[in-house]
Amino acid sequence: MAVGTPFHPRTQALCRTLRWKEWSGYFVVETYDAFHDPEYHAVRSGTAMFDVSPLYKYDFRGREATALADRLITRNVARSRVGQVLYSPWCDPAGKLLQDGCFQRLSRTHVRATAVDPTLPWFEEVAFGMDVEIEDVSERLGALALQGPTSFAVLDALSEDDLRRVRYFRLKRTRLGGVPVVVTRTGYTGDLGYEVWVERDHALRLWDLLMEAGEPLGLLPAGMVALDRARIEAGYPLIDVDFWNADHALTDHQKSTPYEVGLGWAVSTRKKRPFVGDAALRAERERGPERFFVGIETQIGEFERLFGRFDLSPEMADEVDRRGVPVYSGGAQVGRATSVVWSPLLKRQLALATVDRGYERPGVPVEIEVTVEYERLRAQSRVVGLPFFDPPRRRAAPTAWNRKRAAPTA
Repeated sequence: MAVGTPFHPRTQALCRTLRWKEWSGYFVVETYDAFHDPEYHAVRSGTAMFDVSPLYKYDFRGREATALADRLITRNVARSRVGQVLYSPWCDPAGKLLQDGCFQRLSRTHVRATAVDPTLPWFEEVAFGMDVEIEDVSERLGALALQGPTSFAVLDALSEDDLRRVRYFRLKRTRLGGVPVVVTRTGYTGDLGYEVWVERDHALRLWDLLMEAGEPLGLLPAGMVALDRARIEAGYPLIDVDFWNADHALTDHQKSTPYEVGLGWAVSTRKKRPFVGDAALRAERERGPERFFVGIETQIGEFERLFGRFDLSPEMADEVDRRGVPVYSGGAQVGRATSVVWSPLLKRQLALATVDRGYERPGVPVEIEVTVEYERLRAQSRVVGLPFFDPPRRRAAPTAWNRKRAAPTA
């Protein structure tokens, strides 16, 4: 039976729709209000605050904490620094993708890993014989993701330290309104954003402080529906939707490698210690992948054409469609679109898809399946590079918000 996160007393009081999603044994809000677009727009014009506490969290402690992370993941942990956060996939010995997540280098002997699926037995198996202890701290810690152009200003109003020095994928131990936290400049929206990690006993106090500080800066609590749309605009794949955890796959065809889901950039090839799946990924890098993770966009005019055949106005998906539909070229199926949604910001339908070799180049024309009046039709579309949306503020040094301008008037 699912239970509430450390922030549940606050999210429950605000969730007018009673739409809840079970995530790793916890209740999280899908949408707070029936008209959920303001939650999405807060990501792009203010600050959206997501409860991401259900993420699994594991602490590696000991002399070989860094060496364990290096053995597990495809990134080069040994070349990173304390205070850095590494986003990375990790694989089975055949080079098939198990999960992706973030690894926080809190000290030379302390690494914190996050994951969507439980992975403690795998971590312990890989760590066999190493001088390191692994602790599951998932229930002890809550986490909030503050994402959007004013997210820095919200934290800046509360922090005892200058968070402008926290660069992209870096972390800082600090206090927000006196509450001890770890702030990481990370997120799942492709925008300026931070994630705040806090002990369970301080969670509600932190929520209240952030809500108060964020009120004049456009902060809104937001649910998973808004997060799902934002992550597609950012081109981020979702486990067990856009790719399968290899342990959950029923056949080898359902398994993927990092190269097949657009994560080849995260596979270190130089001066990296041996890691799980290393040999298989080296071989794939030499021959090239057979499948590619791409974006597909469809213009509104194409939907007007298809729906017009039935004297209907076009209907666009305002929530992500995860059912999966075929992608065609010249009458043959060449791939599958696994996440599809209409982007109010970009004014076109976006899809994350996996296509066969030869159809991955931006500009290649394809067709994506669309159902209208129970008929399966094909919308003329094109392959585009990812991400769909990549604002400079995502990586740039944040600037302080004009609090006088943002403050409410009497």
